[in-house]
Amino acid sequence: MLPICDDCRAQVRPQWMPLCRRCGEALDVDLESARFAPAEELLCHVCHAVPPLFERAVAYAVYEDQLRSMIHLLKYEQMRGVAGLLGGMLAEAMWTLRGEAAQELAVVAVPLFGGKQRERGYNQAELLADAAIAALAVRAPEWRLRRVAHALLRLRDTQSQFELTPRGRRRNLEGAFAADPNLLVPGCEVLLVDDIYTTGATARECARVLRRAGAHKVWVATLARAQTPRVEQWDDALVHGAHGFG
Repeated sequence: MLPICDDCRAQVRPQWMPLCRRCGEALDVDLESARFAPAEELLCHVCHAVPPLFERAVAYAVYEDQLRSMIHLLKYEQMRGVAGLLGGMLAEAMWTLRGEAAQELAVVAVPLFGGKQRERGYNQAELLADAAIAALAVRAPEWRLRRVAHALLRLRDTQSQFELTPRGRRRNLEGAFAADPNLLVPGCEVLLVDDIYTTGATARECARVLRRAGAHKVWVATLARAQTPRVEQWDDALVHGAHGFG
């Protein structure tokens, strides 16, 4: 039995605030304005200045509180069974791409460095991807999602992106990943999966090498999204009813 109560599960709520149309960053706009804004205006300043090589990044919930604890159980406490629960949440994020992404997607999990994966015994992104694919196979069997193992490799270990400046993040990831073109059908669409979207540097770099290896489009889906402090303002608005719905 998982050490997660029903109340804790219920407190993990899907993101609902206005988000960047490309990377999923929380935007500093009200919901009413976002509802009627053209798609090109719903971009964060980073995606507007330097568009990523992925089409869109989606995430189920903000990386905080109960969800943070659940991810910790999976990653550091050897509780692989948590992947089933969290994979269902990831499947909900992936579902939002249905209709935009292709009917057939090569699902690629962000890899761990070999030494780290041997120490942990598994890659949590792979467990989450498999659980999400299984959930969606029941919900939409016509949506063909096939995980492709070893299509993306991590060639060296890297520092935590949180600790680095934007320039340091780019340097940290230079040469860190490689994609095997023999495992990707030329012109395919790839769904890149990970547990957490933090700064976006990893997603951008993985998308770059996957595109160079022959992928036509890269989509990104994560269980959690690290958001800026203004997310707390949206949560306060939800609690107090000041959410701006007409």
